[in-house]
Amino acid sequence: MRAGTGMSAYRGVRKLVLGVTVASVTAAMGIAGCGLFQNETVSRGQHLYAHYCMHCHGESGHQNEGYNWGTMPDPRPKDLSNKGEMSTFKDEEIFSTISRDMKDTTPEVGDKIGDDEFAVPTMPTFKYTLSEEEIWSIVAYVRTLHGMKLTYDLEARKKELQEKQQAAQQAYDQAKQGLEVAEKKASEEADKKGVDVDDAATAKEQEALSTASKELEKAKAALASFLARPKLPSVARPDLTTPPEEAAKLADLGKRLYSSKYGCNACHRVGEEGGIVGPALDRAGFRLNPTWVYRWVKYPQGMKPETRMPTLGLSDRDAKAVTMYLTTLKAPKPEAPIERAGK
Repeated sequence: MRAGTGMSAYRGVRKLVLGVTVASVTAAMGIAGCGLFQNETVSRGQHLYAHYCMHCHGESGHQNEGYNWGTMPDPRPKDLSNKGEMSTFKDEEIFSTISRDMKDTTPEVGDKIGDDEFAVPTMPTFKYTLSEEEIWSIVAYVRTLHGMKLTYDLEARKKELQEKQQAAQQAYDQAKQGLEVAEKKASEEADKKGVDVDDAATAKEQEALSTASKELEKAKAALASFLARPKLPSVARPDLTTPPEEAAKLADLGKRLYSSKYGCNACHRVGEEGGIVGPALDRAGFRLNPTWVYRWVKYPQGMKPETRMPTLGLSDRDAKAVTMYLTTLKAPKPEAPIERAGK
């Protein structure tokens, strides 16, 4: 073999080896990047899980592990570490369980609940408390409790929402420009005729701008909901003045909602029943101000941002009913002090 031929062959092999090596490193970096994002998401989810979920679900998802599990009413949390059962749920199903509207589960008189709809009052919603991204991070962490990984493409979801906002912004800008052109043209024509500008001349462009404005606000809200926690308006002081007969009816409704819709008894005790995450409420009628109670159950994060109690989406009527029920709870003072939750 000639020396030139040997050297060419050597160079060819060297390029091939280097090419394979670079490709391997690039691929490895891509995998590591995905893993890094996944790890950051899981880590964030673990932090949120520890704050909002661990007292009922336990540190590793096992039943009867969380300090509240044994005292809360049925249905109690399922075993999140059971891969056999948890693998049957899609990521989206776990997400919708955590982020949903609460349903009144009272038979016959409650809300209509579909066969596949999750409606368990002892499991609160975090729809009005956490961002979409935060809820997905909890799903990612829950997946690790039974040896799985989140398959939902969170980055693609974020990119989709960003692109929708950009497209909506462009459509709005074009509609605005279209209206400005139409208004200028209408003004020039009105000047020639010596008459006032007719709004009907730009009605089409005005409607297009109005539609584009609504779509832009919707796109902005969707992206904000993904990235940031919901921020509700401050709850105004309510007028709780109610005739006795109506107050009694509201209290009855509130008692039903307390356990059958909002699952307050999962975290609060009345007598010997209920959880121990929050304070006992059997003397709420003595020690809690009704106005404070109303504002608290409507928007607890507005009064104490890092409280474990999530905002549950109570309507004004429901908040008033629950408040009226709590004012009726006036148990005798206990002889021994009640042990604080978590001890």
